[in-house]
Amino acid sequence: MLEVSNLRSAYGRIEVLHGVNLNVRSGEVVALIGSNGAGKTTLLRALSGVQPITAGEISFLGDRIDRLPPHRRVERGMTQSPEGRQVFGPLSVEDNLRLGAYMRRDKDIDSDRDRVFEMFPILAEKRKLLAGGLSGGQQQMLAIGRALMGKPKLLLLDEPSLGLSPTLVDQILAAIVDLRSNGVTVLLVEQNASAALEIADRGYVLETGKVAFEGAGATLLSDPKVKAAYLGAA
Repeated sequence: MLEVSNLRSAYGRIEVLHGVNLNVRSGEVVALIGSNGAGKTTLLRALSGVQPITAGEISFLGDRIDRLPPHRRVERGMTQSPEGRQVFGPLSVEDNLRLGAYMRRDKDIDSDRDRVFEMFPILAEKRKLLAGGLSGGQQQMLAIGRALMGKPKLLLLDEPSLGLSPTLVDQILAAIVDLRSNGVTVLLVEQNASAALEIADRGYVLETGKVAFEGAGATLLSDPKVKAAYLGAA
């Protein structure tokens, strides 16, 4: 579904991604882990088109998309739930969800909104309230729901568990597993490396803008070097 080849990106003169190669197959949850500053968020932003690339190729569903603007990538089926949630605080929960469907012209928008409400019932309860008044966990659910309203084939999730209680983290991770079972492919950036690899089919470890390790989620979980560096184990 997604093929990234020799991807490079920079902020001014400072290169952050140094030739990243990865792929995501249809129906997978793929985890991208690494320390702060490794380039994980930059990579997701480059995939969605809001961060320019300086070299390399991004192919999605067999076509190159690295020259397409972000909204055209959304049209093709790639949406992102960004780091920090970035919900529209002055708008209602329901209006935030409708904005997620801004590129769509089909008749299924209301039914897809209702499916988001089924996934996250608290959003249905608060549908008329302002998004800025939600708790952090509720805003994270809303950010994911908003991305789902774009009807993605590939969902990019950036740090969905950041700052959440363990109970809410479990709820978010369970939702990701449910998405996979319903046919949504997920590329997951997550600081909680153990939790991410436990639900991932495959994973990549990013170190200073390069892929250092890759493999099945269970394999990376048991790799001594990955455990020592990222999972808090010797």
